Order: sequence, then C-alpha cells, then structure tokens
Amino acid sequence: MTIKDIAKKAGVAVGTASRVLNNNPNVSEETRKKVMEVVKKYNFRINSNAKHLKQQNNDGIAIIVKGAKNMLFADLLETLQGMIKDRGYACLIYYLDEDDDEVQQAIQICVERLPMGILFLGSNLENFRRGFEAIKIPCVMVTNTAETLGFANLSSVSIDDGSAAKTVIEYLLDLGHRNIGILGGEMAYENPAKRRYLGCRDAFQQKSIPFSSEIQFEQACFSMESGYESMLRLMDKMPDITAVFAISDVTALGAIRAIRDQGLRVPEDISVVGFDGIELGQYVVPRLTTIKQPSAEIAKQCVELLLRCIGGKMAAHYERIPFEFWTGETTKVIEKERE
Repeated sequence: MTIKDIAKKAGVAVGTASRVLNNNPNVSEETRKKVMEVVKKYNFRINSNAKHLKQQNNDGIAIIVKGAKNMLFADLLETLQGMIKDRGYACLIYYLDEDDDEVQQAIQICVERLPMGILFLGSNLENFRRGFEAIKIPCVMVTNTAETLGFANLSSVSIDDGSAAKTVIEYLLDLGHRNIGILGGEMAYENPAKRRYLGCRDAFQQKSIPFSSEIQFEQACFSMESGYESMLRLMDKMPDITAVFAISDVTALGAIRAIRDQGLRVPEDISVVGFDGIELGQYVVPRLTTIKQPSAEIAKQCVELLLRCIGGKMAAHYERIPFEFWTGETTKVIEKERE
C-alpha cells in the first residue's frame, strides 16, 4: 500500500496525507484523525519518508511518537530519521494520541515487526511501570528520564525539566512579576510536564511567594488550540495576571493569541514564556522567550546510546543534556503600578 491508497481511503489529497504522515502541523485535527484512523485500521507502519506503508516484518528501529501536534517532536523526529538511515537501519514510525499507552503499542510492535530497538518520543512512566518488563530489546526515552524505573534495557536522554522551569519562574520574579500563571500538563502521572510544574512550585516556595495551584494553574495539552482555550480559562481565574509560563512553545503561542483576542498586549500587559525552543517561536512577532531543548544534540545522543545498547556495549544509561534560556521579546519588567 502506498500513500496514494491511504489518501484515497481517507478521502483526502495525497499532499494532505503526506503532511499528516510527516507530522506537519499545517493540517486540521479532523483531517489528521481521518488519515491516522486509516493507518491504524489497516495496521500499517510508516517508513522514513512516509511514501510507502507496509505490513511486513522489519528488523529496523521503531520510533513511537505521542502527540502529533508537538513541534519539538517533529524536529527531533526529522533528525532521528536521518541519523538512523545514515547508520544503515530502517526506521519504523508510529503515531499515538497523548493519552494512548505507548508501552502496549511497543509490545505489539515487538510481536509484529521484530525491531532491534525502540525510541519513545513522549512517555508516561506509569505505563512503563505496569508493562515494560515484557519488552526485552534496548529502548531509549527521548526528553524524559527513565532513571527511577530501573529497567536494564531502558535508557533515556533528557534535560532537567524541573531546573529549567525553576529558571523561568525565577526570571519572571526578578522582572517584578508576582501574579504568574502556569499552563501545564497532566498532573496525574509522572512526566516532564509534571516535573516542570514541581520546578515552578519550588521556585515560588524558595522565594517565599504565595502560590495557589487552584487559581494559578490551568491544564493544557501540547497544541496551540489547547494553549488558547486554557489561557482564556486562566485569565478568567486571574484577572490580575501579569505573566504566564506555558508547558511548551506551541501552548505559549496559543496563549499569546488568546491574550491578543482579549484586547491585551504581549508583553506590555502580560509576559509569556514557553518551553522547547522550536524554530517557529523565533520567527513569530514578538519573538518568544523560552527554554531551549537542544533537539539536535538530544537526537544524536539517543541514536548513539541506542545503537551501543543494541551492540551489547552499554547497559542502561541516563543522559542529561544542558538546556538554554532564550530571552526573546515576550517578557518585560513589570510596571510599578501593577505590582
């Protein structure tokens, strides 16, 4: 089956199907869902350039991507694909919704495709605690840490999410902000979004600044739409808000649009800080202030680590990559009359 067959069954143009399969954000959620339902229904996997979909077994490297709208993952995926191909391996890519169980998907992939290793882009540690012991091949978590899990075949490459988030809040506090909101992720399980939230909370506590989760926190997903809706809810709860820290850059961009639609300005009325350092954030107006995850270095370390584990030359290893703080144009010193 080719991409033309997928497009036909989904009732979309070939170019549209290609954008979906290559994780291009310029596709509506409804269209993306149609295409991925066809892929899932016929149990096909996507190769490195998304031109062909096959059902046959493969001894390559699988990449499981949770969250089709996460632009950081799109950047990482492009680099990972190129590196895996350059090393002479086939690349199998699987897309999941943010709420799907990536470990159960990995177990199925191991049975049906026989990969040599798996890279997880997006991961819920609780899913790994429940089911990862059934997976025996080398695996690497990308942008999340597996250090607390203790599996001999599960490594990870990530930044220190807690320290990065703490850096953001300390920066906003130094600018004079006190009414700071947070657009964060799911708090029910351990993931990078939760560690970022805990880093924020620690920063408030260490500076002896009151923080109310019920008022100052609003859950959001890794998408502009979610950032937009969550920011509207946050402004309803915090009419005196002067700054917001978002779970990701795409969430922050949605928040900026919500702020503007309410007749307010960024950063004159509300400062905004994102997380990830995606390319788009450096071209929007105003340029986004953000935590930069070095995606090229993360991808390089992940591939090298996985291949060493596949070759039996390394046990589980947990790599921490330094993050950067990029000061853009979406933050400012708070005016005294708003303190």
